[in-house]
Amino acid sequence: MTEGSGDWREQQERSNLAILRLMVWISLSFGRGIGRLVLRGIALWYLLLAPRARRASKDYLGRVLDRKPGWRDGYRHILSFASTIHDRVYLLNDRFDLFDIEIVGAEALQAALARQPGALLVGAHFGSFEVLRAVGQRQAGLKVAMLMYEENARKINATLKAINPRAGEDILPLGRLDSMLAAHDRLEQGYLVGMLADRGLGDDARLDCDFLGQPAAFPLGPWRMAAMLKRPVFFMAGVYLGGKRYRIHFEPLADFSAVGRGERDAAMQAAARAYAERLADFCRRAPYNWFNFFPFWHRE
Repeated sequence: MTEGSGDWREQQERSNLAILRLMVWISLSFGRGIGRLVLRGIALWYLLLAPRARRASKDYLGRVLDRKPGWRDGYRHILSFASTIHDRVYLLNDRFDLFDIEIVGAEALQAALARQPGALLVGAHFGSFEVLRAVGQRQAGLKVAMLMYEENARKINATLKAINPRAGEDILPLGRLDSMLAAHDRLEQGYLVGMLADRGLGDDARLDCDFLGQPAAFPLGPWRMAAMLKRPVFFMAGVYLGGKRYRIHFEPLADFSAVGRGERDAAMQAAARAYAERLADFCRRAPYNWFNFFPFWHRE
């Protein structure tokens, strides 16, 4: 969450990687208990030294809390972010025994998979996507792959492989000629293929959707891919509940299995609006879980 110009990829992802590397060292050197104590100091350090991130956090929290947020709110927001990154080290090493993970909505997902192989999961920079891997441990045969922008995938893969050499095997880069084929192959093999749909690249087509009381531009790229892949889409949120507790939610969001070419645009826009509505609802339920540290809304 360092200062500087540029889009969210420059501001946010650079920070994610820096925190992730630090969390790896702390976690492997001292264990989760000691690591969580150190996290409090790291969160305070970022709160004090990243005014751009602090302003973005304050803007978001003011909307979702419906009151003026204080320093305690900003600190809690950043601490939640750091906690999920810290836990990623253990989740990537299959240490699910360290956590209490509840799963909500798995029955609808299993029913969709019974009708045809593979389904799409659309999430956000909300909570932890890594806890989704726990589903594979608890429900036999459920495999997960993740679509990411290519440059982010390359950088994150390097760090994830330092935690667990197998961690990057199912990260699929977006923006390449074979991205769609790779996603289609995974779906045909029965994978759940995940995407994050709250941010896009600079030249992505966007749709203005009401989000926490004001229009915000959401990318249409994820929905275009869903329409081309012709699969059911589930909203997915790995909510961090504090301590060692997580709750994974799966909710049916859209189904592009039988959408014709002439119906795609309308279906994509409807899905984007439904997504923005569900994300807003989860932000209200767990306000410190949406890790947005850059200006998101249109200027007044």
